[in-house]
Amino acid sequence: MRIALATSSFAPYIGGVEEHVRNVAHALQRRGHDVVVWTVEREGGHGVREVEGIPVWDLPAPLPGRSPKGLAGFAARAPRAAALWRQALRAHRPDLIHVHCFGPNGSYVRRLARAAGVPWILTGHGETLADDENVFVSSRFAAHSLRRGLAEASAVTACSRTALDDLIARFGLADGSGTVIVNGIELDEELGVLPEGIGGRYIAAIGRVQRLKGFDLLLEAFARAQLPADISLVIGGAGPELAPLAARAAALGIADRVRLPGWLDRPTVGAVRRDALIGVVPSRTEPFGIAALEIWRAASTLVATTHGGPPEFVRDGEDGVLVDPLDIDALAAVLAGLVADPDRARRLADAGARRVTAFTWGHVTDRYEELYRQIVTAPATPTAARATLKEA
Repeated sequence: MRIALATSSFAPYIGGVEEHVRNVAHALQRRGHDVVVWTVEREGGHGVREVEGIPVWDLPAPLPGRSPKGLAGFAARAPRAAALWRQALRAHRPDLIHVHCFGPNGSYVRRLARAAGVPWILTGHGETLADDENVFVSSRFAAHSLRRGLAEASAVTACSRTALDDLIARFGLADGSGTVIVNGIELDEELGVLPEGIGGRYIAAIGRVQRLKGFDLLLEAFARAQLPADISLVIGGAGPELAPLAARAAALGIADRVRLPGWLDRPTVGAVRRDALIGVVPSRTEPFGIAALEIWRAASTLVATTHGGPPEFVRDGEDGVLVDPLDIDALAAVLAGLVADPDRARRLADAGARRVTAFTWGHVTDRYEELYRQIVTAPATPTAARATLKEA
């Protein structure tokens, strides 16, 4: 099949959606499919490039603003943007389009697909949940476009039941019409070396440093846990909460035990997770939790949030520990208990390392490929197509 993956973001940017699309694109290519990636060019430009053998179209996707100036700017830029999306369609002529993480990419694809009669899939990656700016509440256009997309797409999937339920509860997806296809992970990934200043015994959490990720909660719990003095806390990643975290660590009197190395590349992330005593996912909301899979892959002990996706696949007390990070005392007690009982921590880590083998990109691609084949042979209307998929 000829498949276009239309993603909200792609390399050189780094994140869960970018990794998901990159790995799925490679898996589809290995199975003989003709794959192209369409992604939003953040500065409004346009270009065609190749990333690891994958053709990538960077496309402008302006949206209307609420002010007269914003509307005028959109009116001036939108015709050229729409023409470039049509050009991408003509160049590849996909059998179907797969939208990952609905945003401006989804708004342009749903119009493009409707006009060209091309079936398309909408996959939610928790974008309605894991957004500090809450764009789907603050922007009526974004919410309206998502609602229309959910009604028009030939199929809707989400990375977790949590993400799917949010689409049902707040954005009008018909109950029972969506499918959960979980995220995956590359089991064999190149490992780098630890950054300077990180070593010895430490607890680690890595991700974009924003409020929803709950790193501030972990910092407070670490301070209360009364852990041995040689244990440090590593919070890796960049984001708007990095400076406040450093200030709070100083206020708590633990700045000398907290490491904030900033942005880390993929090999370095793997190295930090590999050597950690405990890997923590302390999110206030976590649509799925690829970080949990990374911790399992590293054979580290997993502590994960009860809010969102992790409880759907982490077996509490068997391959990880689930805890509400908003209960800082409870999180502190879990950390202290695992440090005090290394045998239990090792059993959990070993179980997680076995469990992660069920979350490969091959498994994810199997599910997508099955959907693709059903969709390209299904009736043209979304309602009829979804009925066919449900029967299958």
